[in-house]
Amino acid sequence: MRKIVLDTETTGLDFRTGDRVIEIGCVELRGRQLTGQRFHAYLNPEREIDPGAIAIHGLTNEFLADKPKFAEIAGDFMEFVRGAELVIHNAAFDVGFLNNELGLLKQGNIDQLCSEVIDTLRMARDMRPGKKNNLNALCSEFGVDNSGRQLHGALLDAELLAEVYLAMTRGQNSLEIEFDSPAVDYSAGGTRQRPPLVVLRASDAELADHNRVLGEIAKDSKGKCLWRDLAGAAAA
Repeated sequence: MRKIVLDTETTGLDFRTGDRVIEIGCVELRGRQLTGQRFHAYLNPEREIDPGAIAIHGLTNEFLADKPKFAEIAGDFMEFVRGAELVIHNAAFDVGFLNNELGLLKQGNIDQLCSEVIDTLRMARDMRPGKKNNLNALCSEFGVDNSGRQLHGALLDAELLAEVYLAMTRGQNSLEIEFDSPAVDYSAGGTRQRPPLVVLRASDAELADHNRVLGEIAKDSKGKCLWRDLAGAAAA
């Protein structure tokens, strides 16, 4: 269940026109906990940075002039992410840039290195249709403190995204397998004793919020909302 939350900064918006990666930030999650393990590198892109990009992340040509090239850190980066699930916001952007960098070195793509790529932007759009779902908006929605985020930065944004991802998936940890849990011994023919079942009822506020979301789904789908149809059928 090892996950790597990843973010990049780049010289511009399109690797196909020669833009390059200039910063990579990664933090590790295990068992829904930040482990403190991280990978971070500033990179010399061997080209000029677009002024519009500098306005977003503040990384200048002068600052990056003495930083390593991607080829110099590629081995360490690949080893850090190998076999993990990647968690990325707007994954197509970062994956496209990283695949381009790896391709320039005749290395395999990200999907060959990692087991899965989870796109939190797609998750957020499914959860919050019609709303802003950039990182700042999600930090506000889920109560993640982003007061130190004056500019984009790959490592800071990866740390913030890790907190947002945990908040977005809260409650799903019960679906994760605890591989370190002791096995139940059935060899003596005994039966496993289950604890009493606890039923948690939704509060009025939670029900109101649920109905609000269903209303948004019905509006976006032009009245086609399966949950409302099922509820209506059950009531009838």
